[in-house]
Amino acid sequence: MTKINFINRWLIGFFFFSVFLGNIGGCALPAKKLLIKDISESFEVGTIISAETGKPVSYENLINDLEGVQIIYVGEMHNIPSHHDIQLRLIKEIFKSHPYVSVGMETFDRSYQQILYLWSDGDLSEEKFMENMHWYANWKFDFELYKEVLLFIKNNKIRLVGLNIPPHIQSKIAIGGIESLSGDEKKHLPKEIDTSDADHKAYLEKIFKQHKVKGREKFENFYMAQCVWEEIMAESISQNLKGNPMIVLVGNGHIVNKFGIPDRAFRRTGASFKTIFLAPAGNEAEAELSYADYIWVTPSINKYHMGGSPHGHR
Repeated sequence: MTKINFINRWLIGFFFFSVFLGNIGGCALPAKKLLIKDISESFEVGTIISAETGKPVSYENLINDLEGVQIIYVGEMHNIPSHHDIQLRLIKEIFKSHPYVSVGMETFDRSYQQILYLWSDGDLSEEKFMENMHWYANWKFDFELYKEVLLFIKNNKIRLVGLNIPPHIQSKIAIGGIESLSGDEKKHLPKEIDTSDADHKAYLEKIFKQHKVKGREKFENFYMAQCVWEEIMAESISQNLKGNPMIVLVGNGHIVNKFGIPDRAFRRTGASFKTIFLAPAGNEAEAELSYADYIWVTPSINKYHMGGSPHGHR
């Protein structure tokens, strides 16, 4: 056997041995799933689960159920690309039958609304939009995560609505309470602030104890900040509904169990709504049917995923 033939046979053998090892490794890795605790059942990535039945539904059934709904809440963990891909897919789907749909986003605070109108009208470049919105000062998550959603909104002249309060106000309340705000800052507060929901308070107290931050040791201030945050977004939705459907893109934590934004917006509008909770699969990932009307199981591992609350709080 010549030296060249020996090398060729060795390379071929090594190639097939590598493929064999790759297949063995692939088979050995279990598919990540999401456990729904209420029913002790796990679901694979891509599954959409109806809270009403506890069973998977098709994408087509989900879309049919959303027809005629006035507000559609689609949650997210801000740093997971697949969540924004799903949001874009749903916006495109609803836009087909409702070209006057609007999109409300937690990403933007209300003081930038005129700039958001310019973006929707196609009057701003991407560079100018990021500059004028002070993107990385106000939001900090990578623009690339939101880019395709925002471009579809711009290219189709969809009305884009900023839902949020200026971020420094929420932070100040969490540290020093509402009384620590200046007169001008108090002008940004919602007209109604409901702190009476015991379930909402218990849910947030559990999160507060798990994620202690220096300088924010008082739970009552933390809870007031959260209520202000969610009331202002509910108020923004109610002021911008205008008779057409709205798709609301917010962190999962603001729609879980509906007592964050959805119930507060319903109190103001009486408008029909559905919630879709985007839940990353994982070895220990869990959810409950009460989280939303639909739970959509998503991938979890990606280059942007840097941890954080499973409910998408900032």
